[in-house]
Amino acid sequence: MRAAAEREAAGLEVLHMEVGQPSSGAPKGVVEAATRALAGSDPLGYTTALGIPPLRSAIARWYQDRYKVSVPEQRVCVTTGSSGAFQLGFLAAFDPGDRVAMASPSYPAYRHTLTAIGVEPVELPTGPEHRFQPTVELLEKLDRPVQGLIVASPANPTGTMLSRDELTALSRWCDANGVRLVSDEIYHGLTYGTEAVTAAEISDRALIVNSFSKYFSMTGWRLGWMVVPDDLIRSVECLAQNLFISAPTISQIAAVAAFDCVEELEGHIARYARNRELLLRELPKAGFGRMAPADGAFYIYADVSDMTDDSEELAKRILAETGIACTPGIDFDPARGRRFLRFSFAGSEETIAEAARRLIAWREGK
Repeated sequence: MRAAAEREAAGLEVLHMEVGQPSSGAPKGVVEAATRALAGSDPLGYTTALGIPPLRSAIARWYQDRYKVSVPEQRVCVTTGSSGAFQLGFLAAFDPGDRVAMASPSYPAYRHTLTAIGVEPVELPTGPEHRFQPTVELLEKLDRPVQGLIVASPANPTGTMLSRDELTALSRWCDANGVRLVSDEIYHGLTYGTEAVTAAEISDRALIVNSFSKYFSMTGWRLGWMVVPDDLIRSVECLAQNLFISAPTISQIAAVAAFDCVEELEGHIARYARNRELLLRELPKAGFGRMAPADGAFYIYADVSDMTDDSEELAKRILAETGIACTPGIDFDPARGRRFLRFSFAGSEETIAEAARRLIAWREGK
């Protein structure tokens, strides 16, 4: 992102495929709700640590309407983005010296946040044979116990998903072994042909993280939420009071309207789906033929080991020679990520189509 910004500052064009955020802004109803709140007499002070009741109620209804799962409003905690949720959740669920397992590749902030609080990340090397997801078999091969397991479905950077049976098997293994399941569900809603399964349907002990940043296109509003197990609610509340006081008030008020904007939001998903189909068709022509199954999210995770063993250098070359910014895999998988690139297809259809054209021309010119 720094290299792309420097290129733009120099007056050169950049096609952004490195950024993991929607290119669209917040839904119209959200902006209108924020405008009304700003024009009102409410001073927009602090809220309670767990969030305003109308938003917590709306989130609970979302689980009933979308998943047919009853989630008590009392278990919903509104957070400063999913980043704040992970900090609060990890601090509440784990102690220094604990070990928490996750797939590799995975979202790098899991590792960094755990390390910052003295918890050891335990990476499970996954590949196409595992669909880049953790399995019970991989967990049972660990030489030492873990106290937590993080799953993400759809996952960043691979876009792969867990089926209901797979998530259930992992949840049961966690329950049987005294392991806390953390389910990252921030890409729910961004799926292509298969509905994502929430851990709330399977376990009352799972810690569930979601966000308004991806499906709801509210990245800069810094708002997320957790569904918190009963035994962690008070810990999360106290931690939130001390670390954040509350999530941004204007964002909370506006986000209540987000759940009434599904028609607009589904239009974004249709665009992502078209971008996805275009890249799945065109990227192999540019030499990126070995890709993780892009079941959800808005990423293509491509194996480039036949081109390079240094994906960071390859990404720099692609940016310099085509103007396309993509992401090397080393952040997601320090051990094997030099053989992978991640392409985001969250941009406009014109941007994605032009990027594909340039990549094919670049490859043909080699």
